[in-house]
Amino acid sequence: MENRIKDCQLDLFGDRASSHEYNANQLRLILAGFAYFLITQMRLLALQNTDLAKAVPDTIRQKLLKIGARITTLVRRIKISMPDACPYQKIFFKAWEALAPT
Repeated sequence: MENRIKDCQLDLFGDRASSHEYNANQLRLILAGFAYFLITQMRLLALQNTDLAKAVPDTIRQKLLKIGARITTLVRRIKISMPDACPYQKIFFKAWEALAPT
């Protein structure tokens, strides 16, 4: 349990309580907890049988969520153009397909 708390604090910035107002700090903590929940569910549902199946939240954030891509929004679909040199492109699209099946 202590490792999960540490993941939330360090990897998802759950320890930032720099505001002088209680409500702002509470909202930051709630958003960090929600981000941890989303990444954990993504790991359980979409990243099974991949290299990132047992990765910590910071690794998932660095490798899958912080990717430079061109996003084109059309009327009925969203087109994602990723660079060919992206090493985790297959894992990204496998997770995308698991979370948003067509």
